[in-house]
Amino acid sequence: MTTLLWVVLPYACLAVFLAGHVWRWRHDQFGWTTHTSQLLESRLLRLGSPLFHLGAFGVIAGHAMGLLIPASLTAKLGVSEHLYHLVSVSAGTVTGVMLLAGLALLIARRFVVGRIRRVTTTMDKILYAFLAALAVLGMTATVGENLLGGGYDYRETIAVWFRGIFWFRPHTELMTGAPLVYQMHAIGGFLFLALWPFTRLVHVWSAPLAYLWRPYVVYRTRRGPVPAPQPAPATVRDAGRGLAGQGRLTSGCTGPDEPGPRSLVPSDLRTPPW
Repeated sequence: MTTLLWVVLPYACLAVFLAGHVWRWRHDQFGWTTHTSQLLESRLLRLGSPLFHLGAFGVIAGHAMGLLIPASLTAKLGVSEHLYHLVSVSAGTVTGVMLLAGLALLIARRFVVGRIRRVTTTMDKILYAFLAALAVLGMTATVGENLLGGGYDYRETIAVWFRGIFWFRPHTELMTGAPLVYQMHAIGGFLFLALWPFTRLVHVWSAPLAYLWRPYVVYRTRRGPVPAPQPAPATVRDAGRGLAGQGRLTSGCTGPDEPGPRSLVPSDLRTPPW
């Protein structure tokens, strides 16, 4: 069971994460989008989306620093363990609360607003359930274990195991002694990576970064006299029909010294072929 949870499961989830994105891009490019519902409801979205995204950015940055940066490196930079954990717990609590608050608003919006509920897919519900479970487990680990409890130095165990996965040397013994909430959070995180390619989260990799360096759109004002308004197509059509009707009846001059009305029908079509 130890090998299954801390060796096989991480590699399987990472493989699904990579292969799933390739499959999604090759077979569902039109679905590679946020599926935004802003046009259906914007009041709750305007409040919940910034809270969720800012909190998520902070949480991701905190995880990257805690898992990828060894404790020996921060010690060489002059950052003590006490200072590191103080900043980590404080920033993690603030960003975690922001993420949870924004996620709660987004979930409430999905189920309270009827128009949003009707366009919510099954995969959306699974995604929100995973996000909520991960957020609750993360806050429990941060607040329950480190802020209110005796504390746990995950950088000496979980972080070493996590980095070992990418070096193909995962130390499973480091995870067996970790608190249960940390173990559940780690397993949930890898399962979440396996789910990622099949949700709307793929839009993360299509951020419009080109907007940062594209040329500005130049708007120029019109100089000179304002052009006369053009007639509507229906007006032109009706006028054309009226002129055509008059042309079928008369054409040219009808004075006493002039020949009478002439037909507009070509001469070769006037005489029937029979």
